[in-house]
Amino acid sequence: ARFPSEAFAAIKASRLLSMMIDPAHGGGGADLGQVAQVCAVLSKACASTGMIFAMHQIKLSSLISHGDNDWHRAFLRRISAEQLLLASATTETGIGGDLRNSICAVEIDGDTARLTKDATVISYGEEADAILVTCRSNPAAPSSDQVMVVALKDQYTLERTVGWDTLGMRGTRSEGFLFRSAFPAVQILGKPFAEIAAQSMLANCHILWSAIWLGIANGAVAKAQAFVRAEVKKKPDSRPPGMLRLAEVSNMLHLMRANIQEAIDAFRRAQGKPEELNSVSFAVAMNNVKLASSRMLVDVVNHALLICGIAGYRNDTPFSLGRYLRDAHSAPLMISNDRIFANQGNLLLMSKLDTRID
Repeated sequence: ARFPSEAFAAIKASRLLSMMIDPAHGGGGADLGQVAQVCAVLSKACASTGMIFAMHQIKLSSLISHGDNDWHRAFLRRISAEQLLLASATTETGIGGDLRNSICAVEIDGDTARLTKDATVISYGEEADAILVTCRSNPAAPSSDQVMVVALKDQYTLERTVGWDTLGMRGTRSEGFLFRSAFPAVQILGKPFAEIAAQSMLANCHILWSAIWLGIANGAVAKAQAFVRAEVKKKPDSRPPGMLRLAEVSNMLHLMRANIQEAIDAFRRAQGKPEELNSVSFAVAMNNVKLASSRMLVDVVNHALLICGIAGYRNDTPFSLGRYLRDAHSAPLMISNDRIFANQGNLLLMSKLDTRID
C-alpha cells in the first residue's frame, strides 16, 4: 500500500517514461502497441506499477498529440531528459468520474493562470513531477467547455482530502486532494479537451488499461500452469482435473489478446484522421475493448483459482492468487462498466453495427 518506488527507479533508469516521445525530443519513438506490451509485462509482476506507468503514458499521449506551442515541446524534451512522471486530475467533487464535465475553472490574468480543483482522485499525486488537470476554460463557461492544463510540481500545492485503503491496486495511492495552482497561461493546451479526449485519451486509456488486465491474467494463468505441471510431475500417469480448465483459460487469454490487438490496429488505422477518431463507430470500438477486457479478466483469475484450489486461495504458497484476484476486481470499476454500457447504448442508436471481419 505504498508507491512502488523501486520499480520506478528501474523504469526511469531504462528511460521508459519517455518511450512514446519522438526521438527528436529525446524519446524512444515507441508506438502504442509497444507501450501496451510494457504495461502487460509490468502488470504480470505488479499491477499497481503497470497502472501508474499506463496513466503516465496516457497523459503523455495527450501532450504529444495536442501540445501546440514551444513550451509544450520544451517540456517533452525535459520529460525525456529528466524522466519526469506525469499524473492526472480529471475527477472532481460534485461530478465524480464524469470525465467530460468540470466544475472548477481556470482564471487567466495576463500571462498568469490560476486554478483550484477539489479532485476526488489524483493517483500517485505526491510522487508525480507534473499533473495534467481538466477544468472549464473560464469561469463563465459551461461545464462541458473544458481545457487541459499542465502544472509542474513547484507550481501547485496538494491538500489530502481522501485516503486510499482498498482491496487491490493499493500501490497507485489514488488519494483525493484539494489542488491549488498558479502557472504561466502558456501551459494550457490550446485544443478543447473534448478533442483531446476523443483523439488521444479514449484509445490510449482503454487499450493500455486492457493491457494491464492482460498482464494480470497472464500472471494468474502462469501460476495455474505451474500448479498443473507440479501435479503431473508428482503423478506422471495422472491427468489432474485442472488440465481441462487450463485449456479453457488459455482460450480466454487468446480472446483477451485478440481483443486488444484489434483495438491497437484500429487506432493505428485512424491516426492522423481526426474525422475517424471523432466518429461514433471509433468510440464504440474503444469502449468495447475496455468492457470486454475488464469482464474477461475476472473470469480468467477465477478460473486460475479453481485450478490451483486451496493452494491459490492461501497467501503462503507459491501459487497464491490473492493479489491477482484483488487487483482484477478493480477493472470493471475503473471507469465504471455500468456508466460505459449506458453511454454505449446511446452511441449505438446513432451508429450501424460493425460486422466486418477484415
